[in-house]
Amino acid sequence: MAERGRPRAFDRAAALRLAMESFWEHGYEGTSIGDLTARMGIRPPSLYAAFGSKEELFREAVALYEGMEGAPALQALRDAPTAVGGIEAMLRANVRSYTEIGRPTGCMVVLAATTYTPSTEGIRDFLAEERRGGTAAVRERLVRGQADGDVPPGADTGALAAYVMSVQYGLSLQARDGATREELDTVVDCLLAGWDGVVAARVTATGTPIASPPWRSTSR
Repeated sequence: MAERGRPRAFDRAAALRLAMESFWEHGYEGTSIGDLTARMGIRPPSLYAAFGSKEELFREAVALYEGMEGAPALQALRDAPTAVGGIEAMLRANVRSYTEIGRPTGCMVVLAATTYTPSTEGIRDFLAEERRGGTAAVRERLVRGQADGDVPPGADTGALAAYVMSVQYGLSLQARDGATREELDTVVDCLLAGWDGVVAARVTATGTPIASPPWRSTSR
């Protein structure tokens, strides 16, 4: 039986991409239904019919963002031969993403909801869970580094992962404030220069010597 009703008169994928850019640029609270329909070129009934609600649209937009921007950086993290090499590759990839010309700067997942009201607690929790997923991925890579021998067995992988992600969030905020790619790359340089000392400070009393890892980057 043919589907009843009028056919959808817009490209849903293209409309979702435009919605993603609005949320990325203005945040969840700062983007109204009127803003979305104007950007997407549709009327409110069409938005609700296609996406359900503003929150459901936002969740789809975040998933699209993660697939386009987050997934390549996480793949770079996993594919590098050492844990710290993966962390560098992830941060450099994000620096490039955060400063790409012609689109919003910074990270959508970090910047899309910086203030909350009781009605947006679900968005707060959703984005917090997304960020925890990134921290978990870094920790998993550090644990793998321990198994491979390039991260000391006594290293506090949880604290190190939280440190790396704190730097990543800072890169996002600085990019939104107008920092250049070169300036953000310098921040990554600083993390790498101090990495051995940070790891050493978080190693438990196992007596394990910490060798200088052969990872100094030439990837910039």
